[in-house]
Amino acid sequence: MRIFTAALATETNTFSPICVDRRAFEASLYAPPGQHPETPTLCTAPITVGRRVTAEKGWELIEGTAAWADPAGLVNRQAYEGLRDEILDQLRAAMPVDAVVMGLHGAMVAAGYEDTEGDLLTRMRDIVGPDVLICAELDPHSHLTRKRLEALNFAVYFKEFPHTDFVDRAEDLWRIAVDALEGRVNPVNSVFDCRMIDVFPTSRDPMRSFVDKIMRIERQDPEILSISVIHGFMVGDVPEMGTKLLVVTDDNPQKGAALARELGMELFSKRGTFMMPQIDEKEAVSRAMAAKSWPVVIADVWDNPGGGTAGDATVVLEELLARGVESAAVGTIWDPIAVQICFAAGQGAEIPLRFGAKSAPGTGNPVDGTVRVVKLVKNAEMQFGESLAPFGDAAHIVLNGINIILNSTRAQSFDPSLFSVMGIDPTKQKILVIKSTNHFFASFSKIAAEILYCSAGTPYPNNPATTRYRRAPKTIWPIVADPHGTERGAA
Repeated sequence: MRIFTAALATETNTFSPICVDRRAFEASLYAPPGQHPETPTLCTAPITVGRRVTAEKGWELIEGTAAWADPAGLVNRQAYEGLRDEILDQLRAAMPVDAVVMGLHGAMVAAGYEDTEGDLLTRMRDIVGPDVLICAELDPHSHLTRKRLEALNFAVYFKEFPHTDFVDRAEDLWRIAVDALEGRVNPVNSVFDCRMIDVFPTSRDPMRSFVDKIMRIERQDPEILSISVIHGFMVGDVPEMGTKLLVVTDDNPQKGAALARELGMELFSKRGTFMMPQIDEKEAVSRAMAAKSWPVVIADVWDNPGGGTAGDATVVLEELLARGVESAAVGTIWDPIAVQICFAAGQGAEIPLRFGAKSAPGTGNPVDGTVRVVKLVKNAEMQFGESLAPFGDAAHIVLNGINIILNSTRAQSFDPSLFSVMGIDPTKQKILVIKSTNHFFASFSKIAAEILYCSAGTPYPNNPATTRYRRAPKTIWPIVADPHGTERGAA
């Protein structure tokens, strides 16, 4: 068997002012054929798992380019087309192949392309023809489109949010692909549109129990090859945005459709109950200051670079400064210019500095003060599960007793190693302020005495009922109250 594999991924917040060009991919991950490291990134696990699987089978794996950019706004047209065509040319050169196994995100939007993954997969299908297996692993914060379903034999999505299972799901992808190539199964997709958009953290109920349930069904029923919840991505203003249920069966589309509908309506019945309760910055700081055990983690959930924001909001920091808090650390505030100034000044310098809140309205005000430059790190990285997440050249500064990390490559706060690599012991701080919606939970929950979910400012349009969509469907909850007609008994 000859199998081609590659990865092209980012998550596009179409409301974000931060555009993505080729340099953004190169800053996060750009690995030409054969140069992907042994450790996978979020959307490239099909490559690293594929190396092991094909070696065990004695098959040939032809690797294409792997590219990932941290979430932001629209992808530059030339950047997308250049990376797309690079991978397509590699596929043409690899022909004939028996299968194509891709690592994708599923929420990329480029200038001129609302459905980049659909465009890429359709072009791949045109190259390999109708009989070659094409499959992909994707992030659930994405859009499942008609074009993708027409091009794919099957897809597997991460189940967990935080996405701690991207390697496990790549194992599932390859297991199904191997069984299909050796003639044991015939994967068939069945989809149900939940007609909703919500946030589904699996670190708490009801989503925790729901994911446990679908994994139990997969284990107990050999005809069910995979079940995925495509959460949707509420700041992707595209025509097929929304939550969907995908069931992959062994050649039983009727069974798959019935199960997808049953599970999808179960999700719909719990709409609005999944997301953790949130408080504003004033209550968050008050509660953290009153705590009796530490550290207290304040998660600035909507200034999350993992959702495409800049990550430069200062709303929580301004509250800490106003209240005279000293035993606190903030990680991070994205400000490449301020980082450059700190590097020019050098470690130990005391300098006047303005930083933060440059990207958009609703992110607070730039902070001014005399800061001490404590530590400078080139090409800083933090842990994220089995991989490393870069946050670029970074500076640890202190302002009025508060430790602050300034970074030059946008990245959400995945892991406490974000602080320790910058010379801050996170366990010795009373308050840790981080920028993440829920990916932080798996690691920070191990050290936190308490976690407070804080909605501060308006860097992210987080209420679909009031978001000014132009392209997204208007027939989904909460834009409309009851799109399935369940209250009339018409479901």
